Amino acid sequence: MLYLDFLRHGETNLSHTLRGRTDDALTAKGWAQMRSTITQSEQTGQAWDVIYSSPLQRCRLFSEQWAEQKQLPLYIEPNLQEMDFGEWEAQSTERLYQLYPDELAQFWQTPLSFTPPQAESLLTFKSRVLESVETLTQQMYAQGWTRALIISHGGVIKLLKCQALKQHDNDLLKMSAELGQLNCFVFDQGQLQFIQSEDV
Repeated sequence: MLYLDFLRHGETNLSHTLRGRTDDALTAKGWAQMRSTITQSEQTGQAWDVIYSSPLQRCRLFSEQWAEQKQLPLYIEPNLQEMDFGEWEAQSTERLYQLYPDELAQFWQTPLSFTPPQAESLLTFKSRVLESVETLTQQMYAQGWTRALIISHGGVIKLLKCQALKQHDNDLLKMSAELGQLNCFVFDQGQLQFIQSEDV
C-alpha cells in the first residue's frame, strides 16, 4: 500500500485565471500557504520518503527547497503538469464568460465533449496524468518507499479525485482542490482511493 499526498501549489501571480501550462510564479502568500500546510502535516507525525513535482515553477521551486531542507530525493515529472488550456491560457473566467459564454458553459459542464481552441483534450490530459501515477508508483515499489509528497495542480488533483471516487470524467471541474491544500490518496493493488483533504 502506497500513500500519495498531493499538494496543490499556492497562490500565484495569475491566480483566478486558467493558467494551465503558463509558468507563472508563486506570490509570497502562495509560498506561505504551502509551507503552512506542510508544517501542519509534519506536526501530526507525517514523514515522506520522496518528493515528485510538476516542472512548472509554481510547484518546482517549492519542491526543490523542501527536498533540500529535508534531504529527500526529488523527481520532476513532466506529466504532472496542469492541463494545457490553449487559446484560453492565462485568461480570467470572467473575461472568457464575456467573450465565449456558451463555450465556457460547455467546458464547465461537459469537458469530455468540449475542448477549448488549441487546448489539450480531457482524454489526453487524463491519459498522461494516469501514466504519471503509474510511473511514480512503480518507482516507489521498486525503491521500497511508502509515502510520497507530490506537488502539482488543481486539474491533476481533481482528475485523480474523480478516478478515486468513481465519478464521471465530466464531474472533473466539480471536484475541490484548493490552493495550498493537501489531498491524500492511497494506492493499493492498482486502485486509487481518496482519504481526505487537509486545508491550510
